[in-house]
Amino acid sequence: MSARRPRIPPALVLFFLAPAIGELLSGSSPPLEFFRAFPLLLLAALYGGGALLARELALRWGKRWPTILTLGLAYGILEEGLMVKSFFDPAWMDLGLLGVYGRWAGVNWVWAWMLTLYHAVVSIALPILLVELLYPEHRDEHWLGRRGMTIVATLLGADVIFGCTLLTTYRPPLAPYAAALLTSVLLVLLARRLPIRWAPLAESPRWGSFRLGLAGFVGIASLFFAGWALPALKFPAGLTITFMTAAAFGTWRVIRWASGEGAWDDRGRLALAAGGLSFFILLAFLAEGDTSRVDNPAGMSLVGLAAGAGLLLIYLWVRRRTELKTTPD
Repeated sequence: MSARRPRIPPALVLFFLAPAIGELLSGSSPPLEFFRAFPLLLLAALYGGGALLARELALRWGKRWPTILTLGLAYGILEEGLMVKSFFDPAWMDLGLLGVYGRWAGVNWVWAWMLTLYHAVVSIALPILLVELLYPEHRDEHWLGRRGMTIVATLLGADVIFGCTLLTTYRPPLAPYAAALLTSVLLVLLARRLPIRWAPLAESPRWGSFRLGLAGFVGIASLFFAGWALPALKFPAGLTITFMTAAAFGTWRVIRWASGEGAWDDRGRLALAAGGLSFFILLAFLAEGDTSRVDNPAGMSLVGLAAGAGLLLIYLWVRRRTELKTTPD
C-alpha cells in the first residue's frame, strides 16, 4: 500500500532543489541572477527536469544509482555540450584558463570532462538523494505519471532548444557537436543496461557517517582541484584528465565499499551528501568576496548559511525518524 500523499509533492521539491544546488549553491548563478522569474523557470526546467527524468527512468527500468549517475553524465553533455556549448566555445565566460588549456580539435577537454562529472553528481544525484531522504516512504515510488513525464521531457527539450538557438550565439564545428550528441544517446542506452548494483549487499556499512561525509568532501574537492589547480600549475592536460578520472573512479569505488554496496542507513546517505555539499558551502563564503568575478556574488554567504541550515534540519529529521524506528513500543 502506498504511503499517504505528502502536502508538497517530492517531484516539485526536486524540480527546484536541483537548480538550487547545481546553479545557486555552486555560485554559477548568484542570488541576484538566480532569483529572477524567467531565469529561475529556465533553470528549473533544465536541472529539475533532468533530475526528475533521470530518477523516473531509472525506476521504470528497475535500476538505481549506477543508472542515475550514468544518466547524469548524459545530462551534463546535454546541458554543457549541446545547449550552452561551453564544451566547444573557447570564449565561454566561465572558462578562464580552460579556454586554452586542454583545448584540442575544437573541444575544451578538461572543462568538458570536469563539468560532465560535476553535473552527474552535483546537479542530478545529490538532489535526488536529498529529496529521497525527505520522503523516505516514497523513495521507491514513481513521482511522475506518464503525463508528468511527457510534460517534464517537453519542458526540458524546449529549454535546451531555446538555449542552443537563442541564448548562446556560438556555433561549434559539426563533427564534435554531433559526437557529443551521439555520446549522450549512448550513455542513455548504457544506463538502461546497467545492473541495479555492482555487488551483493554487505551485512552492514563498513564506514560510519563521519568517514562517509569526508569521502564526499574529498571527492568533490579533488574534482575541482584537478580542474582548476592543476592547469594553473601547468600540469600536462592529459595528466590532469587522468587525475580527474582516477579521483572520480576512486571516490565511487570507496563509497561503494564503505557503504557495504548500499547497505547503509539514511544517516550514512545524508553524511555523504552533506560532505559533498560542504565544499560548496565553504566556497560560497569565498565567492562573496571575490572581486575578480564579472557577475555580482552578493548574497552568496547567505546561500551558504541557508544550505548549512537546510542540511541541519534534514539531519534532525533523519535522526528523529531513526530514533522513532528503534524505540520499542
